[in-house]
Amino acid sequence: METIIKSGWMQIINAVLQNEIADMPEEERIDAINIIKMALHEISPFKNEPIDCVIWVPCDTVLANDYNPNKVAPPEMRLLETSILEDGYTQPIVTWVDDGKREVIDGFHRNRVGQECKTIRERIRGYLPVTTVNENRHDRGDRIASTIRHNRARGKHQISAMSDIVVELARRNWSDAKIGRELGMDPDEVLRLKQITGLAEMFANEDFSEAWEIDPYTEE
Repeated sequence: METIIKSGWMQIINAVLQNEIADMPEEERIDAINIIKMALHEISPFKNEPIDCVIWVPCDTVLANDYNPNKVAPPEMRLLETSILEDGYTQPIVTWVDDGKREVIDGFHRNRVGQECKTIRERIRGYLPVTTVNENRHDRGDRIASTIRHNRARGKHQISAMSDIVVELARRNWSDAKIGRELGMDPDEVLRLKQITGLAEMFANEDFSEAWEIDPYTEE
């Protein structure tokens, strides 16, 4: 009996939601659907998984980050555009939220396609599908580390850009151990990446003579 009652209420709620939302103007309808999704997410057994709640937000609220080390060549970029044109968005853009804006953590190029391809932008009505990650971690270093983990899991990153990122994290007082742990690197890899562009900083705390002094009167 209890199951039948619950089922009946579910049908009523479903009917009310469909009838109420269906008559709303499009922008209000999208907002309402997002609110419902987020409310369901709060009581979901999977609320700690970002993919549990994908919402649609205006394109102009999603901003590219300035540190992504993953570069896609033009042929692959065109293929991504074709994929989204033909198959639709099958993966959301992973974002971090600050003051009403979203910074891309993963999906840098999916974001570009949705922003720059006129056909796709019109089809998705100027919105993008997003999830939210690390809501309680606000340090830039945490966001960078999350992007690197996503990229490295796919085996995609540029060495020079990765080196710049490791040096930036070191400047933010991240220890080599923390960098390695957060980015999935062994100590040797962290050291090699620091050496590429950050060699001077590696030895900044060491004491060296400013110049070699040679006694012109000393004979060999």
